[in-house]
Amino acid sequence: MLAILRIQNLALVDQLVWEVGRGLVGVTGETGAGKSVIVGALKLVLGERADKGLIRTGETACTVEAVFDLADTSAIDALLEDAGMAPCEDGQLIVRRVVGEKGNRQFVNDSPATLNLLKLLADRLVDLHGPGEQQSLHSVERQLGMLDAYADGDKALSKYRAAWREFVDARESFEELRSSEEAGDSELELLRHKLGEIESAEINLEEMEGLEERYQQVSNGARLAELSGEAVALLSGDSGVVGQLGELQRLARELERLDVSNEERFAGLETALVELEELEVSVRDYLEDLEIDPAEARELEERVDLLESLKRKYGPTLEDVVATGEAAAAKLDTMENRGERLAELRQAMDEAQVKVQSAGRELSRLRKRGAPRLSKEVKVHLRDLGFKQAEFEAVLQKRKEAGPHGLEEVEFQFGPNPGEPLKPLRKVGSSGELARVMLAVKSSLAEKDNTPLMVFDEIDANVGGEVAAAVGRKMAGLGEAHQVVSITHFPQVAAVAANHYLVEKVVEKGRSFSRLREVTGDERVNELVRMLGSGGKEAKSMARKLLEKP
Repeated sequence: MLAILRIQNLALVDQLVWEVGRGLVGVTGETGAGKSVIVGALKLVLGERADKGLIRTGETACTVEAVFDLADTSAIDALLEDAGMAPCEDGQLIVRRVVGEKGNRQFVNDSPATLNLLKLLADRLVDLHGPGEQQSLHSVERQLGMLDAYADGDKALSKYRAAWREFVDARESFEELRSSEEAGDSELELLRHKLGEIESAEINLEEMEGLEERYQQVSNGARLAELSGEAVALLSGDSGVVGQLGELQRLARELERLDVSNEERFAGLETALVELEELEVSVRDYLEDLEIDPAEARELEERVDLLESLKRKYGPTLEDVVATGEAAAAKLDTMENRGERLAELRQAMDEAQVKVQSAGRELSRLRKRGAPRLSKEVKVHLRDLGFKQAEFEAVLQKRKEAGPHGLEEVEFQFGPNPGEPLKPLRKVGSSGELARVMLAVKSSLAEKDNTPLMVFDEIDANVGGEVAAAVGRKMAGLGEAHQVVSITHFPQVAAVAANHYLVEKVVEKGRSFSRLREVTGDERVNELVRMLGSGGKEAKSMARKLLEKP
Protein backbone atom coordinates (compact mmCIF):
# COMPACT_ATOMS: atom_id res chain seq x y z
CA MET A 1 0.00 0.00 0.00
CA LEU A 2 0.97 3.64 -0.40
CA ALA A 3 1.86 4.62 3.15
CA ILE A 4 3.04 8.21 2.67
CA LEU A 5 2.96 10.71 -0.19
CA ARG A 6 5.20 13.77 0.20
CA ILE A 7 4.85 16.74 -2.15
CA GLN A 8 6.96 19.90 -2.17
CA ASN A 9 6.53 22.92 -4.44
CA LEU A 10 4.27 21.17 -6.96
CA ALA A 11 1.73 23.55 -8.56
CA LEU A 12 -0.23 25.15 -5.68
CA VAL A 13 1.14 22.73 -3.05
CA ASP A 14 4.10 24.07 -1.09
CA GLN A 15 4.40 21.29 1.50
CA LEU A 16 2.28 18.18 1.93
CA VAL A 17 2.83 14.98 3.91
CA TRP A 18 -0.12 12.65 3.37
CA GLU A 19 -0.35 9.45 5.41
CA VAL A 20 -2.76 7.54 3.20
CA GLY A 21 -5.12 5.12 4.93
CA ARG A 22 -6.21 1.60 4.04
CA GLY A 23 -9.31 0.56 2.14
CA LEU A 24 -11.26 3.14 0.13
CA VAL A 25 -9.87 6.65 0.54
CA GLY A 26 -12.07 9.48 -0.76
CA VAL A 27 -10.62 12.80 -1.96
CA THR A 28 -13.02 15.67 -2.62
CA GLY A 29 -12.95 19.43 -3.08
CA GLU A 30 -14.24 22.19 -5.27
CA THR A 31 -13.19 22.44 -8.90
CA GLY A 32 -9.80 24.17 -9.08
CA ALA A 33 -8.90 23.42 -5.46
CA GLY A 34 -5.99 21.19 -6.51
CA LYS A 35 -7.29 17.62 -6.43
CA SER A 36 -5.50 16.95 -9.71
CA VAL A 37 -2.18 17.60 -7.96
CA ILE A 38 -2.55 14.28 -6.12
CA VAL A 39 -2.85 12.37 -9.39
CA GLY A 40 -0.12 14.48 -10.98
CA ALA A 41 2.26 13.70 -8.12
CA LEU A 42 1.56 9.98 -8.43
CA LYS A 43 2.13 10.10 -12.18
CA LEU A 44 5.54 11.68 -11.58
CA VAL A 45 6.72 8.88 -9.29
CA LEU A 46 5.29 6.40 -11.80
CA GLY A 47 7.74 7.67 -14.40
CA GLU A 48 5.52 9.87 -16.55
CA ARG A 49 6.98 12.83 -18.42
CA ALA A 50 7.75 15.82 -16.21
CA ASP A 51 6.78 19.36 -17.14
CA LYS A 52 8.79 22.22 -15.65
CA GLY A 53 5.54 24.18 -15.55
CA LEU A 54 4.56 22.04 -12.56
CA ILE A 55 7.16 23.80 -10.38
CA ARG A 56 5.56 26.26 -7.98
CA THR A 57 6.09 29.87 -8.99
CA GLY A 58 9.20 31.31 -7.40
CA GLU A 59 10.83 27.91 -6.77
CA THR A 60 13.57 26.16 -8.74
CA ALA A 61 12.45 22.53 -8.23
CA CYS A 62 9.59 20.39 -7.03
CA THR A 63 9.85 17.02 -5.27
CA VAL A 64 7.47 14.11 -4.95
CA GLU A 65 8.19 11.08 -2.76
CA ALA A 66 6.06 7.97 -2.35
CA VAL A 67 6.66 5.44 0.42
CA PHE A 68 5.15 2.00 -0.19
CA ASP A 69 4.75 -0.66 2.52
CA LEU A 70 4.61 -4.03 0.76
CA ALA A 71 3.67 -7.43 2.18
CA ASP A 72 5.64 -9.23 -0.56
CA THR A 73 8.57 -7.50 -2.24
CA SER A 74 9.83 -10.44 -4.33
CA ALA A 75 8.61 -9.05 -7.67
CA ILE A 76 9.92 -5.56 -6.85
CA ASP A 77 13.24 -6.95 -5.61
CA ALA A 78 13.66 -8.83 -8.92
CA LEU A 79 13.29 -5.54 -10.83
CA LEU A 80 15.74 -3.81 -8.49
CA GLU A 81 18.26 -6.63 -8.87
CA ASP A 82 18.05 -6.38 -12.67
CA ALA A 83 18.82 -2.67 -12.29
CA GLY A 84 21.84 -3.40 -10.08
CA MET A 85 20.20 -2.15 -6.88
CA ALA A 86 19.85 -3.58 -3.40
CA PRO A 87 16.50 -5.16 -2.46
CA CYS A 88 13.88 -3.49 -0.28
CA GLU A 89 14.44 -3.48 3.47
CA ASP A 90 11.62 -4.28 5.91
CA GLY A 91 9.11 -4.40 3.05
CA GLN A 92 9.50 -0.69 2.26
CA LEU A 93 10.04 0.91 -1.15
CA ILE A 94 10.74 4.65 -1.51
CA VAL A 95 10.42 6.34 -4.90
CA ARG A 96 11.43 10.00 -5.22
CA ARG A 97 11.27 12.31 -8.22
CA VAL A 98 12.87 15.76 -8.41
CA VAL A 99 11.87 18.07 -11.25
CA GLY A 100 14.13 21.10 -11.60
CA GLU A 101 14.61 23.97 -13.99
CA LYS A 102 18.03 22.59 -14.94
CA GLY A 103 17.12 18.92 -15.08
CA ASN A 104 15.24 16.04 -13.50
CA ARG A 105 16.39 13.25 -11.22
CA GLN A 106 14.75 10.16 -9.79
CA PHE A 107 15.70 7.84 -6.94
CA VAL A 108 14.62 4.43 -5.71
CA ASN A 109 15.50 3.67 -2.09
CA ASP A 110 17.85 6.69 -2.20
CA SER A 111 19.81 5.30 -5.18
CA PRO A 112 19.77 7.10 -8.56
CA ALA A 113 17.40 5.35 -10.98
CA THR A 114 16.20 5.56 -14.58
CA LEU A 115 12.74 6.59 -15.69
CA ASN A 116 12.36 3.17 -17.28
CA LEU A 117 12.81 1.53 -13.86
CA LEU A 118 10.12 3.80 -12.40
CA LYS A 119 7.74 2.72 -15.16
CA LEU A 120 8.49 -0.96 -14.54
CA LEU A 121 7.85 -0.48 -10.82
CA ALA A 122 4.63 1.38 -11.61
CA ASP A 123 3.21 -1.65 -13.41
CA ARG A 124 3.60 -3.60 -10.17
CA LEU A 125 2.51 -0.92 -7.72
CA VAL A 126 -0.32 1.24 -9.06
CA ASP A 127 -3.35 0.80 -11.28
CA LEU A 128 -4.47 4.32 -12.23
CA HIS A 129 -7.78 5.04 -13.94
CA GLY A 130 -8.99 8.38 -15.14
CA PRO A 131 -10.76 9.90 -18.13
CA GLY A 132 -7.76 9.11 -20.35
CA GLU A 133 -6.59 5.92 -18.65
CA GLN A 134 -9.92 4.18 -19.35
CA GLN A 135 -8.71 3.86 -22.92
CA SER A 136 -6.49 1.01 -21.72
CA LEU A 137 -9.61 -1.14 -21.89
CA HIS A 138 -9.47 -0.70 -25.67
CA SER A 139 -6.22 -2.67 -25.83
CA VAL A 140 -6.85 -6.31 -26.71
CA GLU A 141 -3.47 -7.13 -25.17
CA ARG A 142 -4.58 -5.62 -21.84
CA GLN A 143 -7.88 -7.46 -22.12
CA LEU A 144 -6.02 -10.73 -22.62
CA GLY A 145 -3.93 -9.98 -19.54
CA MET A 146 -7.11 -9.44 -17.51
CA LEU A 147 -8.58 -12.74 -18.70
CA ASP A 148 -5.35 -14.59 -17.86
CA ALA A 149 -5.35 -13.07 -14.36
CA TYR A 150 -8.97 -14.10 -13.83
CA ALA A 151 -8.35 -17.62 -15.19
CA ASP A 152 -5.26 -18.19 -12.96
CA GLY A 153 -3.19 -18.47 -16.10
CA ASP A 154 0.01 -16.81 -14.85
CA LYS A 155 2.07 -20.01 -14.64
CA ALA A 156 0.73 -21.34 -17.95
CA LEU A 157 1.45 -17.97 -19.59
CA SER A 158 5.04 -17.92 -18.24
CA LYS A 159 5.59 -21.43 -19.59
CA TYR A 160 4.18 -20.42 -22.96
CA ARG A 161 6.31 -17.27 -23.18
CA ALA A 162 9.46 -19.27 -22.43
CA ALA A 163 8.57 -21.72 -25.22
CA TRP A 164 7.76 -18.83 -27.56
CA ARG A 165 11.12 -17.12 -26.90
CA GLU A 166 12.93 -20.40 -27.58
CA PHE A 167 11.03 -20.78 -30.86
CA VAL A 168 11.70 -17.17 -31.94
CA ASP A 169 15.43 -17.52 -31.22
CA ALA A 170 15.62 -20.77 -33.18
CA ARG A 171 13.65 -19.30 -36.09
CA GLU A 172 15.85 -16.20 -36.27
CA SER A 173 19.02 -18.30 -36.28
CA PHE A 174 17.61 -20.52 -39.03
CA GLU A 175 16.42 -17.60 -41.18
CA GLU A 176 19.70 -15.73 -40.76
CA LEU A 177 21.75 -18.68 -41.96
CA ARG A 178 19.31 -19.58 -44.74
CA SER A 179 19.21 -16.03 -46.11
CA SER A 180 22.99 -15.66 -46.03
CA GLU A 181 24.88 -16.41 -49.22
CA GLU A 182 27.06 -19.46 -49.42
CA ALA A 183 30.64 -18.52 -48.71
CA GLY A 184 33.01 -18.18 -51.66
CA ASP A 185 36.42 -19.84 -51.86
CA SER A 186 38.23 -16.56 -51.16
CA GLU A 187 36.24 -15.91 -47.96
CA LEU A 188 36.81 -19.44 -46.72
CA GLU A 189 40.51 -19.17 -47.48
CA LEU A 190 40.73 -15.87 -45.62
CA LEU A 191 39.04 -17.36 -42.55
CA ARG A 192 41.30 -20.42 -42.64
CA HIS A 193 44.39 -18.19 -42.89
CA LYS A 194 43.25 -16.01 -39.99
CA LEU A 195 42.40 -19.01 -37.81
CA GLY A 196 45.64 -20.84 -38.70
CA GLU A 197 47.75 -17.76 -37.95
CA ILE A 198 46.17 -17.32 -34.50
CA GLU A 199 46.06 -21.00 -33.55
CA SER A 200 49.68 -21.61 -34.59
CA ALA A 201 50.79 -18.90 -32.15
CA GLU A 202 49.46 -21.04 -29.25
CA ILE A 203 48.73 -17.93 -27.24
CA ASN A 204 48.83 -18.12 -23.46
CA LEU A 205 47.21 -15.00 -22.05
CA GLU A 206 49.36 -15.20 -18.91
CA GLU A 207 52.70 -15.36 -20.73
CA MET A 208 53.01 -11.82 -22.08
CA GLU A 209 54.15 -10.00 -18.95
CA GLY A 210 56.85 -12.52 -18.01
CA LEU A 211 57.88 -12.88 -21.67
CA GLU A 212 58.57 -9.18 -22.12
CA GLU A 213 60.48 -9.02 -18.85
CA ARG A 214 62.74 -11.94 -19.82
CA TYR A 215 63.21 -10.54 -23.33
CA GLN A 216 64.42 -7.21 -21.95
CA GLN A 217 66.81 -9.02 -19.62
CA VAL A 218 68.35 -11.24 -22.29
CA SER A 219 68.54 -8.63 -25.04
CA ASN A 220 70.39 -6.25 -22.66
CA GLY A 221 72.60 -8.95 -21.12
CA ALA A 222 75.97 -7.42 -22.08
CA ARG A 223 75.10 -4.01 -20.74
CA LEU A 224 73.62 -5.53 -17.54
CA ALA A 225 76.85 -7.47 -16.95
CA GLU A 226 78.95 -4.36 -17.50
CA LEU A 227 76.94 -2.25 -15.09
CA SER A 228 76.77 -4.99 -12.46
CA GLY A 229 80.55 -5.45 -12.61
CA GLU A 230 81.13 -1.74 -12.08
CA ALA A 231 78.77 -1.80 -9.10
CA VAL A 232 80.63 -4.73 -7.52
CA ALA A 233 83.99 -2.96 -8.04
CA LEU A 234 82.74 0.17 -6.30
CA LEU A 235 81.43 -1.81 -3.36
CA SER A 236 84.23 -4.35 -2.78
CA GLY A 237 88.00 -4.29 -2.14
CA ASP A 238 90.07 -2.20 0.24
CA SER A 239 89.32 0.94 -1.72
CA GLY A 240 85.64 0.07 -2.19
CA VAL A 241 82.73 1.61 -0.35
CA VAL A 242 82.42 -1.36 2.03
CA GLY A 243 86.15 -1.29 2.85
CA GLN A 244 86.17 2.46 3.38
CA LEU A 245 83.09 2.20 5.60
CA GLY A 246 84.86 -0.49 7.64
CA GLU A 247 87.77 1.89 8.26
CA LEU A 248 85.25 4.58 9.26
CA GLN A 249 83.73 2.14 11.74
CA ARG A 250 87.17 1.54 13.34
CA LEU A 251 87.67 5.30 13.78
CA ALA A 252 84.20 5.69 15.26
CA ARG A 253 84.84 3.07 17.91
CA GLU A 254 88.03 4.87 18.97
CA LEU A 255 86.11 8.16 19.20
CA GLU A 256 83.42 6.51 21.31
CA ARG A 257 86.06 5.03 23.63
CA LEU A 258 87.53 8.48 24.27
CA ASP A 259 84.19 10.32 24.43
CA VAL A 260 80.98 8.35 25.07
CA SER A 261 78.88 11.21 23.64
CA ASN A 262 79.95 10.00 20.18
CA GLU A 263 77.98 6.75 20.56
CA GLU A 264 74.72 8.37 19.53
CA ARG A 265 76.41 10.26 16.70
CA PHE A 266 77.64 7.05 15.03
CA ALA A 267 74.67 4.85 16.02
CA GLY A 268 73.56 4.18 12.42
CA LEU A 269 76.98 3.37 11.05
CA GLU A 270 76.95 -0.35 11.85
CA THR A 271 73.52 -0.80 10.25
CA ALA A 272 74.67 1.00 7.09
CA LEU A 273 77.74 -1.24 6.88
CA VAL A 274 75.65 -4.42 7.20
CA GLU A 275 73.22 -3.26 4.48
CA LEU A 276 76.05 -2.38 2.10
CA GLU A 277 77.72 -5.77 2.70
CA GLU A 278 74.41 -7.49 1.88
CA LEU A 279 74.06 -5.32 -1.24
CA GLU A 280 77.56 -6.32 -2.37
CA VAL A 281 76.72 -10.02 -2.00
CA SER A 282 73.37 -9.57 -3.85
CA VAL A 283 74.88 -7.73 -6.81
CA ARG A 284 77.74 -10.23 -7.05
CA ASP A 285 75.23 -13.14 -7.09
CA TYR A 286 73.17 -11.33 -9.77
CA LEU A 287 76.28 -10.91 -11.91
CA GLU A 288 77.26 -14.57 -11.54
CA ASP A 289 73.70 -15.75 -12.42
CA LEU A 290 73.40 -13.44 -15.41
CA GLU A 291 73.33 -15.58 -18.53
CA ILE A 292 73.85 -14.21 -21.97
CA ASP A 293 72.45 -16.75 -24.48
CA PRO A 294 72.25 -15.35 -28.04
CA ALA A 295 70.01 -18.23 -29.13
CA GLU A 296 67.49 -17.57 -26.36
CA ALA A 297 67.57 -13.87 -27.18
CA ARG A 298 66.69 -14.60 -30.81
CA GLU A 299 63.85 -16.93 -29.79
CA LEU A 300 62.39 -14.41 -27.36
CA GLU A 301 62.66 -11.62 -29.93
CA GLU A 302 60.84 -13.72 -32.53
CA ARG A 303 58.08 -14.61 -30.03
CA VAL A 304 57.55 -11.00 -28.98
CA ASP A 305 57.54 -9.85 -32.63
CA LEU A 306 54.92 -12.52 -33.49
CA LEU A 307 52.58 -11.56 -30.67
CA GLU A 308 52.96 -7.85 -31.39
CA SER A 309 52.18 -8.50 -35.06
CA LEU A 310 48.99 -10.40 -34.13
CA LYS A 311 47.97 -7.59 -31.77
CA ARG A 312 48.38 -5.05 -34.59
CA LYS A 313 46.23 -7.19 -36.90
CA TYR A 314 43.54 -8.45 -34.54
CA GLY A 315 44.08 -6.54 -31.28
CA PRO A 316 44.82 -4.22 -29.68
CA THR A 317 45.12 -6.81 -26.87
CA LEU A 318 45.92 -10.51 -26.79
CA GLU A 319 42.40 -11.08 -25.43
CA ASP A 320 41.08 -9.51 -28.64
CA VAL A 321 43.31 -11.75 -30.73
CA VAL A 322 41.99 -14.86 -28.98
CA ALA A 323 38.37 -13.66 -29.36
CA THR A 324 38.96 -13.04 -33.08
CA GLY A 325 40.25 -16.58 -33.46
CA GLU A 326 37.23 -18.03 -31.67
CA ALA A 327 34.84 -16.03 -33.85
CA ALA A 328 36.65 -17.10 -37.01
CA ALA A 329 36.51 -20.74 -35.92
CA ALA A 330 32.78 -20.53 -35.26
CA LYS A 331 32.06 -18.81 -38.58
CA LEU A 332 34.27 -21.22 -40.51
CA ASP A 333 32.51 -24.16 -38.91
CA THR A 334 29.12 -22.73 -39.90
CA MET A 335 30.20 -22.02 -43.48
CA GLU A 336 31.91 -25.34 -44.05
CA ASN A 337 28.96 -27.23 -42.59
CA ARG A 338 26.14 -24.94 -43.78
CA GLY A 339 23.80 -27.70 -44.90
CA GLU A 340 24.28 -29.71 -41.73
CA ARG A 341 23.87 -26.59 -39.57
CA LEU A 342 20.66 -25.63 -41.39
CA ALA A 343 19.25 -29.07 -40.69
CA GLU A 344 20.14 -28.75 -37.00
CA LEU A 345 18.50 -25.32 -36.76
CA ARG A 346 15.41 -26.56 -38.60
CA GLN A 347 15.11 -29.43 -36.12
CA ALA A 348 15.58 -27.06 -33.16
CA MET A 349 12.89 -24.76 -34.60
CA ASP A 350 10.47 -27.66 -35.11
CA GLU A 351 11.06 -28.94 -31.58
CA ALA A 352 10.49 -25.44 -30.18
CA GLN A 353 7.28 -25.17 -32.21
CA VAL A 354 6.00 -28.39 -30.63
CA LYS A 355 6.67 -26.88 -27.18
CA VAL A 356 4.82 -23.70 -28.19
CA GLN A 357 1.76 -25.67 -29.31
CA SER A 358 1.77 -27.82 -26.17
CA ALA A 359 2.08 -24.83 -23.81
CA GLY A 360 -0.42 -22.89 -25.93
CA ARG A 361 -3.07 -25.62 -25.67
CA GLU A 362 -2.82 -25.60 -21.88
CA LEU A 363 -3.13 -21.81 -21.81
CA SER A 364 -6.08 -21.99 -24.21
CA ARG A 365 -7.81 -24.51 -21.97
CA LEU A 366 -7.64 -22.08 -19.04
CA ARG A 367 -8.82 -19.18 -21.17
CA LYS A 368 -11.76 -21.10 -22.63
CA ARG A 369 -12.83 -22.09 -19.14
CA GLY A 370 -12.29 -18.60 -17.69
CA ALA A 371 -13.86 -16.46 -20.46
CA PRO A 372 -17.54 -17.42 -19.84
CA ARG A 373 -17.08 -17.23 -16.08
CA LEU A 374 -15.55 -13.74 -16.36
CA SER A 375 -18.35 -12.65 -18.71
CA LYS A 376 -20.99 -13.86 -16.29
CA GLU A 377 -19.42 -12.14 -13.29
CA VAL A 378 -18.90 -8.85 -15.13
CA LYS A 379 -22.59 -8.86 -16.12
CA VAL A 380 -23.57 -9.22 -12.47
CA HIS A 381 -21.49 -6.17 -11.57
CA LEU A 382 -22.87 -4.24 -14.55
CA ARG A 383 -26.41 -4.83 -13.32
CA ASP A 384 -25.40 -3.46 -9.93
CA LEU A 385 -24.04 -0.39 -11.74
CA GLY A 386 -27.30 0.40 -13.50
CA PHE A 387 -27.03 -1.68 -16.68
CA LYS A 388 -30.03 -3.86 -15.90
CA GLN A 389 -30.19 -5.56 -19.30
CA ALA A 390 -26.66 -5.06 -20.58
CA GLU A 391 -24.63 -7.88 -22.09
CA PHE A 392 -20.90 -8.46 -21.80
CA GLU A 393 -18.84 -11.18 -23.37
CA ALA A 394 -15.14 -12.04 -23.51
CA VAL A 395 -14.90 -13.43 -27.04
CA LEU A 396 -11.93 -15.67 -27.86
CA GLN A 397 -10.68 -15.65 -31.44
CA LYS A 398 -8.21 -18.26 -32.63
CA ARG A 399 -5.13 -16.85 -34.32
CA LYS A 400 -4.00 -18.13 -37.71
CA GLU A 401 -0.58 -18.68 -36.19
CA ALA A 402 0.76 -18.77 -32.66
CA GLY A 403 1.82 -15.36 -31.34
CA PRO A 404 3.76 -13.95 -28.41
CA HIS A 405 0.67 -14.08 -26.16
CA GLY A 406 -0.77 -17.45 -27.14
CA LEU A 407 -2.86 -19.24 -29.74
CA GLU A 408 -5.79 -16.84 -29.52
CA GLU A 409 -6.80 -13.24 -28.88
CA VAL A 410 -9.68 -11.92 -26.79
CA GLU A 411 -12.08 -9.08 -27.47
CA PHE A 412 -14.26 -7.67 -24.69
CA GLN A 413 -17.67 -6.90 -26.22
CA PHE A 414 -20.42 -4.84 -24.62
CA GLY A 415 -24.05 -4.19 -25.42
CA PRO A 416 -25.95 -1.77 -23.15
CA ASN A 417 -29.23 -2.06 -25.04
CA PRO A 418 -31.34 -5.24 -25.41
CA GLY A 419 -31.75 -6.49 -28.95
CA GLU A 420 -28.70 -4.62 -30.23
CA PRO A 421 -25.55 -6.50 -31.24
CA LEU A 422 -22.59 -6.42 -28.89
CA LYS A 423 -19.75 -4.08 -29.88
CA PRO A 424 -16.04 -4.16 -29.04
CA LEU A 425 -15.20 -1.82 -26.16
CA ARG A 426 -13.08 0.34 -28.46
CA LYS A 427 -16.33 1.31 -30.21
CA VAL A 428 -18.10 2.35 -27.00
CA GLY A 429 -18.33 6.12 -27.30
CA SER A 430 -19.72 7.04 -23.87
CA SER A 431 -17.02 7.71 -21.27
CA GLY A 432 -19.63 7.14 -18.52
CA GLU A 433 -20.48 3.70 -19.89
CA LEU A 434 -16.83 2.80 -20.37
CA ALA A 435 -16.02 3.88 -16.80
CA ARG A 436 -18.68 1.59 -15.37
CA VAL A 437 -17.58 -1.33 -17.58
CA MET A 438 -14.01 -0.82 -16.34
CA LEU A 439 -15.22 -0.80 -12.72
CA ALA A 440 -17.23 -3.97 -13.32
CA VAL A 441 -14.19 -5.72 -14.81
CA LYS A 442 -11.94 -4.54 -11.95
CA SER A 443 -14.52 -5.74 -9.41
CA SER A 444 -14.49 -9.17 -11.04
CA LEU A 445 -10.69 -9.24 -10.85
CA ALA A 446 -10.48 -7.90 -7.27
CA GLU A 447 -9.30 -11.17 -5.71
CA LYS A 448 -6.97 -12.01 -8.62
CA ASP A 449 -5.28 -8.64 -9.03
CA ASN A 450 -2.28 -8.22 -6.71
CA THR A 451 -1.67 -4.54 -7.53
CA PRO A 452 -1.52 -2.89 -4.08
CA LEU A 453 -2.93 0.53 -5.05
CA MET A 454 -5.82 1.49 -7.33
CA VAL A 455 -6.49 5.14 -8.13
CA PHE A 456 -9.77 6.32 -9.66
CA ASP A 457 -9.62 9.90 -10.89
CA GLU A 458 -13.20 11.14 -11.35
CA ILE A 459 -14.28 8.04 -13.26
CA ASP A 460 -17.76 8.61 -11.80
CA ALA A 461 -18.19 11.66 -14.03
CA ASN A 462 -21.25 11.52 -16.28
CA VAL A 463 -23.16 9.31 -13.86
CA GLY A 464 -25.40 10.27 -10.98
CA GLY A 465 -28.07 9.33 -8.49
CA GLU A 466 -28.39 5.66 -7.69
CA VAL A 467 -25.69 4.77 -10.23
CA ALA A 468 -23.20 6.97 -8.35
CA ALA A 469 -24.13 5.16 -5.15
CA ALA A 470 -23.55 1.82 -6.88
CA VAL A 471 -20.15 3.06 -8.09
CA GLY A 472 -19.30 3.96 -4.49
CA ARG A 473 -20.30 0.52 -3.24
CA LYS A 474 -18.18 -1.17 -5.91
CA MET A 475 -15.17 0.94 -4.98
CA ALA A 476 -15.71 0.14 -1.31
CA GLY A 477 -15.80 -3.54 -2.25
CA LEU A 478 -12.49 -3.17 -4.08
CA GLY A 479 -11.16 -1.46 -0.96
CA GLU A 480 -11.58 -4.69 0.98
CA ALA A 481 -8.83 -6.32 -1.09
CA HIS A 482 -6.83 -3.27 -2.19
CA GLN A 483 -5.97 0.24 -1.19
CA VAL A 484 -8.25 2.43 -3.33
CA VAL A 485 -7.97 6.20 -3.75
CA SER A 486 -11.02 7.80 -5.38
CA ILE A 487 -11.00 11.44 -6.43
CA THR A 488 -14.68 12.20 -6.78
CA HIS A 489 -17.35 14.87 -7.10
CA PHE A 490 -20.11 12.56 -5.87
CA PRO A 491 -21.20 12.48 -2.23
CA GLN A 492 -22.49 8.92 -2.70
CA VAL A 493 -18.89 7.80 -3.37
CA ALA A 494 -17.21 9.96 -0.72
CA ALA A 495 -19.66 8.82 1.95
CA VAL A 496 -18.66 5.14 1.71
CA ALA A 497 -14.92 5.86 1.97
CA ALA A 498 -13.09 4.56 5.03
CA ASN A 499 -11.24 7.89 5.15
CA HIS A 500 -12.32 11.18 3.61
CA TYR A 501 -9.86 13.94 2.68
CA LEU A 502 -10.74 17.45 1.57
CA VAL A 503 -8.60 19.55 -0.80
CA GLU A 504 -9.04 23.29 -0.31
CA LYS A 505 -7.51 26.33 -1.96
CA VAL A 506 -6.58 29.11 0.45
CA VAL A 507 -4.96 32.51 0.00
CA GLU A 508 -2.25 33.56 2.47
CA LYS A 509 -0.30 36.83 2.15
CA GLY A 510 -1.52 37.24 -1.39
CA ARG A 511 -0.51 33.75 -2.58
CA SER A 512 -2.68 30.72 -3.33
CA PHE A 513 -2.06 27.37 -1.66
CA SER A 514 -3.71 23.96 -1.94
CA ARG A 515 -4.20 22.17 1.37
CA LEU A 516 -5.30 18.61 2.08
CA ARG A 517 -6.78 17.50 5.38
CA GLU A 518 -8.92 14.69 6.68
CA VAL A 519 -12.53 15.55 7.48
CA THR A 520 -14.53 13.68 10.11
CA GLY A 521 -17.71 14.22 12.08
CA ASP A 522 -19.53 17.47 11.33
CA GLU A 523 -16.81 18.62 8.91
CA ARG A 524 -17.40 15.54 6.79
CA VAL A 525 -21.16 16.11 6.92
CA ASN A 526 -20.66 19.71 5.82
CA GLU A 527 -18.49 18.62 2.89
CA LEU A 528 -21.13 16.13 1.77
CA VAL A 529 -23.76 18.88 2.04
CA ARG A 530 -21.63 21.07 -0.24
CA MET A 531 -21.32 18.19 -2.71
CA LEU A 532 -25.09 17.67 -2.63
CA GLY A 533 -25.44 21.23 -3.86
CA SER A 534 -27.93 22.45 -1.29
CA GLY A 535 -28.07 23.52 2.34
CA GLY A 536 -30.40 23.35 5.27
CA LYS A 537 -31.59 20.57 7.55
CA GLU A 538 -32.80 18.39 4.71
CA ALA A 539 -29.39 18.34 3.05
CA LYS A 540 -27.69 17.61 6.38
CA SER A 541 -30.12 14.81 7.04
CA MET A 542 -29.40 13.36 3.61
CA ALA A 543 -25.64 13.64 4.19
CA ARG A 544 -25.91 11.84 7.53
CA LYS A 545 -28.01 9.14 5.89
CA LEU A 546 -25.33 8.63 3.23
CA LEU A 547 -22.78 8.07 6.00
CA GLU A 548 -24.85 5.38 7.67
CA LYS A 549 -23.25 1.99 7.11
CA PRO A 550 -25.62 -0.60 5.61
